[in-house]
Amino acid sequence: MNIRKNVKTDWTTFAVSGGFLFLFVIISLIDIGKVEGWVTESFNWSVTFFGAYWQLLLLGNFVIGIILAFSKYGNLKLGKMEKPENGYFRWISMILCTLLASGGVFWAASEPIYHFVTTPPLFESDGMTPLEAIIPALAQSFVHWGFLAWACLGTLTTIVLMYAHYHKGYPLKPRAILYPIFGEKIFHKSIIGSTADIVSIIAVAAGTMGPIGFLGLQIGYGLHFLFGIPNTLATNMIVVGALILIAAISVASGVDKGIQFLSRLNIIFVVLLAAIILIIGPTMFLIDSFIGAQAFQLQHFFEMNLYRADQAWLGYWTVFFWGWFLGYAPMMAIFISKISRGRTVRELIVAVSIIAPLVSNFWFAIVGGTGLSHELKNPGSISGPLADGGMPATVMAIMDQLPMGLWMAVGFLIVSIVFVSTTVDSISYTVAVTLQGTEHPQKWMRVFWVVLFGMLTVVLLTIGEGSIQALQNFIVVTAVPVSILLLPPLWSAPKIVKQMAKELSVESRK
Repeated sequence: MNIRKNVKTDWTTFAVSGGFLFLFVIISLIDIGKVEGWVTESFNWSVTFFGAYWQLLLLGNFVIGIILAFSKYGNLKLGKMEKPENGYFRWISMILCTLLASGGVFWAASEPIYHFVTTPPLFESDGMTPLEAIIPALAQSFVHWGFLAWACLGTLTTIVLMYAHYHKGYPLKPRAILYPIFGEKIFHKSIIGSTADIVSIIAVAAGTMGPIGFLGLQIGYGLHFLFGIPNTLATNMIVVGALILIAAISVASGVDKGIQFLSRLNIIFVVLLAAIILIIGPTMFLIDSFIGAQAFQLQHFFEMNLYRADQAWLGYWTVFFWGWFLGYAPMMAIFISKISRGRTVRELIVAVSIIAPLVSNFWFAIVGGTGLSHELKNPGSISGPLADGGMPATVMAIMDQLPMGLWMAVGFLIVSIVFVSTTVDSISYTVAVTLQGTEHPQKWMRVFWVVLFGMLTVVLLTIGEGSIQALQNFIVVTAVPVSILLLPPLWSAPKIVKQMAKELSVESRK
């Protein structure tokens, strides 16, 4: 069956998802207090009733993926293509840049310090010295940005999507995740199918607008810290405008040009920054901490990922992150499907579930570990700015401790801008793919969503930082329906892999 290339915009999904986002922003403008109250209640409900399910869902997704990767089906080629379209470095770069953007700079600097200052409840009774507390602090960050987080974004779900799209010829949309259950009817005026598409767009939009606004505030702080530029609403709006302009140019030029170029550029930047910090920073401390924290994470793997005792802490940390990443998952899986044709099941799962987490954990060890090293030598040097100025102050405080601190800080600002741009362009591309049912959505549709994300973020910024916080919590609420959509691939992906093996053996006998 040939893949249907005709562009047919799903105006219902477009209107409902776009209208919902506009409505959220308009109600926030009218009464942000009421919105914050409603979002907080919904957030607490989501954490209470879905937190345990999300933890089990992510663990199951990772474990089943690894079993598939190293089973006899691991060598099956995906996407009906013998040779991959993208080289390995380009492919991994695009995968890394799309998720790591959300936490690549500011969470990497701040989260290990948070867990160092306040030991995670699972280990707080261990009576550790400050030096001993380093490893659990880094390991907890590794859990939140590690194996399970990455696996939910593009392993089992991607296999289902690639089969439905490339093997069966159906549109590359979130509803295709349900194809193994409902068959072809999921694509024809299906309320369940439309709901799957709509909730996926809303969740990923909330998850994208949050980081745009959040990083607008962070970069505004950084410009003020480094160059004395006033950290005002006008500055933040200009920063967001620049981010959106870069993302719009990138998405207009397509996945094969703009998006992959920005991704490669950013990975080169990140490798360069990491190498410099590793050389001029506390080299052996960083290497030892990375190895020690990885070992600690693996040793306590199940108890850290399935910890349930402190609900408030879980809502603030693990369950918050799981909700954020689950909201991204259908759109990320669409994006990874697009760039992974010709890869084997094993290559896909190993790249997303193992290589990407190890790279991001090493980056966290470099950035966060440098902060931990200085905090250990000079208590308050990093935790003080974190308490006073939040996450943007942490990055600047860490860079301040290093030789060439000004240049390093500028480098981090550049990386932040490109990181967010790569997320916005790839997510806007996947939303356009969902709405038009083709891998080559019209340029205006791709650019429209970039601009919409930017405009809505600017409006939220004008309300104040409280609106960005409300949006961060709203991300978790929107993940509830998406997480239900992501349950079937746990059994449908293994079935599909078996089916592909059968089809392949039939074809080889012809």
